[in-house]
Amino acid sequence: MTPADDTRTEVQRAAADRIGRVGVWTFTLDTQPWSQAADTAAEIESLGYRAIWVPETVGRDALVNSTLILGATRTIGVATGIASIYGRDAVAMACGQKAVAEAFPGRFLLGLGVSHAPMVQGLRGHSYEKPVETMRAYLEKMDASPYMAAAPQETPPRVLAALGPRMIGLARDLAAGVHNYLVPPEHTAYARERLGPGPVLAPEQAVCFAADAEEGRRIARGHLRGYLRLPNYVNNLRRLGFSEDDIAGEGSDRLVDAIVAWGDEEAIAARVRGHLDAGADHVCIQVLGAQLTTVPVDDWRRLAPAVTGL
Repeated sequence: MTPADDTRTEVQRAAADRIGRVGVWTFTLDTQPWSQAADTAAEIESLGYRAIWVPETVGRDALVNSTLILGATRTIGVATGIASIYGRDAVAMACGQKAVAEAFPGRFLLGLGVSHAPMVQGLRGHSYEKPVETMRAYLEKMDASPYMAAAPQETPPRVLAALGPRMIGLARDLAAGVHNYLVPPEHTAYARERLGPGPVLAPEQAVCFAADAEEGRRIARGHLRGYLRLPNYVNNLRRLGFSEDDIAGEGSDRLVDAIVAWGDEEAIAARVRGHLDAGADHVCIQVLGAQLTTVPVDDWRRLAPAVTGL
């Protein structure tokens, strides 16, 4: 094993250590004034979840939001799921990552992604280039960027939003691992096979408490509606064997049930175990409420005993 291999392994282990086995993925902290969101983040930590994952669309800036959450908590890991590479250039991203990592040693994980063409072109006004080639060049620029401030004690880890085989391969080679979103355990097994045993694999799993299939699928379809219009996700579902009929409209029952785990605590915990058994190091759980913008504090409390010990 070369020194470069040793360093990569250390960074991968550091990434796994900071997020533990089970975390919370949520955009709902953005719906609260920060004074309330800070208390909510502290409660998530107190419930035993090991990480809080925050997205980046048109809410709080991902790096700013991560810093706020880290400051409001004591030990929990915070990860971006994901920070868009079109949101800041590679030098700015590298400097931001190092600044947060230095201020909160061992607690910050930078998740990077290429986002989606409608957001990059229609919202940000950039050209959406070839994803893998663009990400590779971006990571190389990050690695080459100067940093004149106080440096973090260790090389800060990063993971990539990766669904297809080429992006997963890039994450294996130039990052600490993969954060995959909107996937069943079958994709987790697929990703682990391509990553090999070392890199971190942290899938997101959407869940909802529901008394029956009708309620569970109604909530799930409300969540999936927008994603089924985005080519990155649709193409991945096709790779997983879903048909055009499955993907059409608001999704077939088969697709909805594969992507969103609904039911009681036992049913949700079983899906989380499915990802772990398929090779995940960590599962970040996105709890869907009956109203998708509601902060699901009661559901996080109800779910914690069933999943935080997995």
